[in-house]
Amino acid sequence: MRAVPAVIRRSLAGNLLFALALIPAVLLRVDAELGYRWQSWFNDSFSYVSAAVTLTPDTSRPSGYPVYLWLLSPFHSYFLVTVSQHLMGLLVAVMIYALARRRFAAPAWVAVLFTLPVLYDGFEIQLEHLIMTDTLFLFLAFAAVSVLLWSPRPSWRACLLAGLLLGLSTTVRSTGLALVPVFGLYLLIRFLSPGPAKALATAGWRGWRALIAGLVVCGIAFAVPILGYEAWYKSAHGEFTMTESTGVFLYSRVMTFADCSRMTLPTDLLPLCTSVPPAQRPIAQAYIWTAVSPLDRFPPPKFSPTVNQLAEKFAIRAIEAQPFRGYATPEAYYVRGNPDTVVVNPFASLIRVYQRYVWLPGTVYGLILAVGLFGIVLRWRRAGRDALLPWLCSVVLVVAPAATAEFDYRYVTTAVPFACLAAVLSFSPRGRPFGSKGDGASADPAFPDGDVPAADGAGGEAGGAPLLPRRVPGRGLSGGLADAGHDQRDLAPDAP
Repeated sequence: MRAVPAVIRRSLAGNLLFALALIPAVLLRVDAELGYRWQSWFNDSFSYVSAAVTLTPDTSRPSGYPVYLWLLSPFHSYFLVTVSQHLMGLLVAVMIYALARRRFAAPAWVAVLFTLPVLYDGFEIQLEHLIMTDTLFLFLAFAAVSVLLWSPRPSWRACLLAGLLLGLSTTVRSTGLALVPVFGLYLLIRFLSPGPAKALATAGWRGWRALIAGLVVCGIAFAVPILGYEAWYKSAHGEFTMTESTGVFLYSRVMTFADCSRMTLPTDLLPLCTSVPPAQRPIAQAYIWTAVSPLDRFPPPKFSPTVNQLAEKFAIRAIEAQPFRGYATPEAYYVRGNPDTVVVNPFASLIRVYQRYVWLPGTVYGLILAVGLFGIVLRWRRAGRDALLPWLCSVVLVVAPAATAEFDYRYVTTAVPFACLAAVLSFSPRGRPFGSKGDGASADPAFPDGDVPAADGAGGEAGGAPLLPRRVPGRGLSGGLADAGHDQRDLAPDAP
């Protein structure tokens, strides 16, 4: 132990329980790497790699993730991609723990407990091992939340960094746009709710200036990567936008119920109709990715401005007429070799069996949300205001994709860490952070609720939707390819 630097020894001494929880979580990820060398494929993975190789923005979805792949492409290694994603997953758990302990003084066992769904969920580990956007998006969005929560009243610098991170996350997955109102609402509540409002009244114009500066700086920082991405998209496709797919995806949703006999359509929209009764139609995805889609009646590419605009017009007509009811490859070039996932036992069997039994059901996710809501309502003047930010983020990350595109259980997995952070704040001792004294009353008149910034350093001990699928659609990590039924190419079998 003498050879271990003093700072590491102090960190371990104050956070031993979390360090012990991290070790098996790291080993599980090592096993995933050794068992499925060095990546697993999802149906969308191939388009991401293709966009990374050509450095051309995809017309169907934001291409921030392909840019990340492109940045790592000089190493020609999927191993580096998935290892970095596993590290991001672990860092999300570290952020939950650090906020719970340093900022809100939650008991160590509670802080560790709510990191377990991130550390040990078999599907979280699978998402980290896939060539997919989910882990990078989660890391950027969660980092943005952590920056805002790190101090009781975020400075303009914190707002700047949070806005930039959220903007970057939006270039990875467009769901990030839905988080913008949540961040704005949190900043308003954080500055204007009873405690901080007194501070604003005391500080006068200076306090209001801080609020306005925070909102403006956050908004500008968020817009910078978005505008930069749209400028890149315009240089490649001639349109100042992020995708050419919003109309296509909306069309796929309405085709589960659209009845052309109840709509008045111009001639150019008639080819988008189908004679198949709604009760006999396939799922929404089929109207994008399979030959059953009337979109294939138009000249390719499917995600072109013309097709996208026609699909959007049709969808709007359908919504107005009826109630809206929810309902040889770039891969080889990137790695400069064989892109096949090499399945190696016993490591693959171990992580596959683990995933079969260790995962977070939707009902448990619902319970975690309920715990977070409990803390928001009953501890509003303490940690409740802060818990609102991650809680709303979690809800939005589940609702927004289902409302605008489709539901996939991996979206729940991405939303879980935010719900865990909100829930752990419910166990904070009156929301009193490290560095405060007594019963939480503060000597600082600017923070009458005891929400004083914590001192640096380690602290001491102090219902889901029914019938959610038990697995990511398809075979999970089996065979190294997750099958969702669209845009998929089977890789060549392993060499004997």
